[in-house]
Amino acid sequence: MKVLACIPARYGSTRFPAKVLAKDTGKFLIQHTYERACLAKLPEKVIITTDDERIAAAAESFGAECVMTSAKHKSGTDRIAEAVADMDVDIVLNVQADEPEIDPANIDKAAELLIGNPDAQMSTLAAEFQTVEQVSDPNIVKVITDNKSRAIYFSRSVIPYDREKSGVGKSQQYLRHIGIYAYRKGFLLKITALPQTPLEKIEKLEQLRAIENGFPIIVGKVKHTSDGIDTPQQYAEFVKRYKKDRNNNKKLVIPAKAGIQKN
Repeated sequence: MKVLACIPARYGSTRFPAKVLAKDTGKFLIQHTYERACLAKLPEKVIITTDDERIAAAAESFGAECVMTSAKHKSGTDRIAEAVADMDVDIVLNVQADEPEIDPANIDKAAELLIGNPDAQMSTLAAEFQTVEQVSDPNIVKVITDNKSRAIYFSRSVIPYDREKSGVGKSQQYLRHIGIYAYRKGFLLKITALPQTPLEKIEKLEQLRAIENGFPIIVGKVKHTSDGIDTPQQYAEFVKRYKKDRNNNKKLVIPAKAGIQKN
């Protein structure tokens, strides 16, 4: 089964413009994400998709394949769908560009959920919360699942609402959504061809398009290991951690990927 990891990237960002090209570590932020994705075992290839020549030039500088796409896309998933339309691939992974410390094992886990569940078309990950304060944070997405590990709903609000605790109960009651997705290629092309749905627009969560159209999303539970970079402050903290690891001689060995052909 051919697995492809895609990293959609855009130049604009409301809270941190041009963040994927931040380079205070000596490497572009997106380069860190790319190198982590290359450490995953299941993807045969990792590519970057963008509509911006500056990002494409950066990708070329560190040896990553970059596929140029339309600037009209409203989501990273839409961008990926265009990029892989003519590729010979079975499972497509959507890895967020601002995840420089993503655990490669989590990338594999998302793919494994589809490989091990032939009827599943889409998968994602979730983890336990570390603090009650995180549960109330609208920037951290929550997910609730049924007894078959299928997503019931995703929200920026507290779900479920603990009536006895006036909203938020014990942190162990909640699941934090980890923003990585795996799609079977045919389903990816199908779901991105559908219009945005009302709840998707309200919550600003593209995965709700699948829920609203009646398509199940299988959710795998993992240990949360890192946060994405949304602000300059978060990036500065990442830079400190990276430089500390470098000083401790922790270096990545990036494996070569075989590649995936076009149809």
